[in-house]
Amino acid sequence: MTATHAGQTHTHSAKRHWAEGLTVFAAIMLMIAGVLDILRGIMAVAEDDLFVNTPNYIFEFDLTSWGWIHLALGAAAVIVSIGLFQASTWARVAGMVIGGLIIIGNFLSMPYYPVWSIVMIAFSGFIIWALSVVREEDFDESFTTPPRSR
Repeated sequence: MTATHAGQTHTHSAKRHWAEGLTVFAAIMLMIAGVLDILRGIMAVAEDDLFVNTPNYIFEFDLTSWGWIHLALGAAAVIVSIGLFQASTWARVAGMVIGGLIIIGNFLSMPYYPVWSIVMIAFSGFIIWALSVVREEDFDESFTTPPRSR
C-alpha cells in the first residue's frame, strides 16, 4: 500500500487550475482579438476613408487588401479559440501561430491605424504568453473531467 501525501494532491490540483485558467484566458482573449480583427477587416473593406492614408510606406497595400488580411486572421482566431475551450494541443499551437500572425499583421498596418494596432499587438502578446506557459502535463485529462481525489 502506498501513502499519498495531501500536499502532492493539492499541488497537482493547483497546477491544473492554473493551466485551465490560463488556457481559458487565452481562449477568451483570442476570441476578442479575432472579433476585433474581423470588425477591423470589415471597416477596411467597406469604407476606406476610416483609415489614415500614409504615402511612401514600404508595406503599402490597398486598404481593401489589408481588410481581407485582417478578416482572414480574425476568422482563424475565432475558430482556434473555440478549439482552445476544449484544451486541444493543436489549438494551443495554432493559437500561438495566429497570435504571432496578428502581431505581424498589425505591425505592418500600424501607419493606417496606430492605436488600434498597438492594442491588438498587446492582446496577442498576452495570448502567446498564456498559451506558452501552460504545459501539457499540467492537465489531468481535460477541462470536463474533475480532478481525481485520493
